Amino acid sequence: MSRNAESTAFRSALEVIRAVEPRVADAIGAELTDQRESLKLIASENYASPATLLAMGNWFSDKYAEGTVGRRFYAGCQNVDTVEALAAEHARELFGAAHAYVQPHSGIDANLVAFWAVLADRVESPALKKAQVRQVNDLTEADWFELRRELGNQRMLGMSLDAGGHLTHGFRPNISGKMFDQRSYGTDPATGLIDYDRVAEAAREFKPLILVGGYSAYPRKVNFRILREIADSVGATFMVDMAHFAGLVAGKVFTGDFDPVPHAHIVTTTTHKSLRGPRGGMVLCQPELADQVDRGCPMVLGGPLPHVMAAKAVALAEARRPDFADYAQRIVDNAQALADGLLRRGAKLVTGGTDNHLVLIDVSGYGLTGRQAEQALLDSGIVTNRNSVPQDPNGAWYTSGIRIGTPALTTRGLGTAEMDQTAELIHTVLTQTTAGANADGTPSKAKYTLDADLADKISRQATDLLAPHPLYPAVDLT
Repeated sequence: MSRNAESTAFRSALEVIRAVEPRVADAIGAELTDQRESLKLIASENYASPATLLAMGNWFSDKYAEGTVGRRFYAGCQNVDTVEALAAEHARELFGAAHAYVQPHSGIDANLVAFWAVLADRVESPALKKAQVRQVNDLTEADWFELRRELGNQRMLGMSLDAGGHLTHGFRPNISGKMFDQRSYGTDPATGLIDYDRVAEAAREFKPLILVGGYSAYPRKVNFRILREIADSVGATFMVDMAHFAGLVAGKVFTGDFDPVPHAHIVTTTTHKSLRGPRGGMVLCQPELADQVDRGCPMVLGGPLPHVMAAKAVALAEARRPDFADYAQRIVDNAQALADGLLRRGAKLVTGGTDNHLVLIDVSGYGLTGRQAEQALLDSGIVTNRNSVPQDPNGAWYTSGIRIGTPALTTRGLGTAEMDQTAELIHTVLTQTTAGANADGTPSKAKYTLDADLADKISRQATDLLAPHPLYPAVDLT
């Protein structure tokens, strides 16, 4: 697409929106400005291509398409079939997967599809035997009542939240924590690394139905071959949530033992984050789980979003291009350069560095909570998110950590030299921020003090650092 075509497309879209609700058009334009001017270091965010963004704004949004390709509950879905089939084809080829299901609206939805597919496939219950069926959709209400009773104590083993796991891996705030009896494996207190022997010991003791691999804040590679061996040793289904690092798998940075797709029975992911697509989810699985996975709608999902599936097809096609592998490698190179820059300046990092796209800073060394550090950095034009660290004394709300990642800045074209400058900006803000106090004089976990002039200075320096690497340079909204 030419530069002029991209500008025309987005300008025209905003003009149409402005004619109906100008405040929405203004907010869209303001969001582009904010993203252009901020150092986006949230590990789970990225910048989708103009082609991907434009694929979401079209007439596919108007279609209901419950069912799967060729088996819809609504007529007139032939064009939806085309884009869904293309998205699934690109996903299979990109990841070397036997089966791909591209309907999930988010990573949480993808995980729920996977959980229910495993339960439906694995549970040998009197309810199923009584109904003499193997497909969950054929159960009567009485069968469902009995099945729900029996599924109340199914077991899941996954990474603990403070070690880097995710809420959707069996924790109470999420529905998965109500579906499963969950137990966590953590990391070695001395190194912050997964201790596979301890995982194996926990699996032998707990005997989970599902062993979950994957993370949202673990800065190292995971050996999925070993985890599969552990799962097999206790008869568990091995599921991997690769939402964070899917782009590193797609770009062949993670291969062999570190590529989950050949080892897992079922793999879930988002399509944004390091994969650089639209916000959405996806499930990859072995053939024996395909029929159950394809029943994600209406089992778990509402109607598929055909316009987002179209955007997934575009983004996955982009990820199959040779330059995506170079991009994925640069993500890791940049993350390691950022980690090295922080370490040289005295920062404390969980595991002492990174093998992937993210870095986890323990900000207690600066005398701050994660919440204080997050806001001070935001005041200074640096967008991050607070995150728990192993054995975090401040809990999941205030936290003791800041999680940062390099997918977005790598998309903009920043390299290792700019990562060192970014480390300097982060370190300066954190060293110049002091924890505040509550009205009664007790230490506050939220209040902080940072000189406004310094924050403005850092923000300008961040903007200057980004200036040679404009975001969506072909898009001019003026």
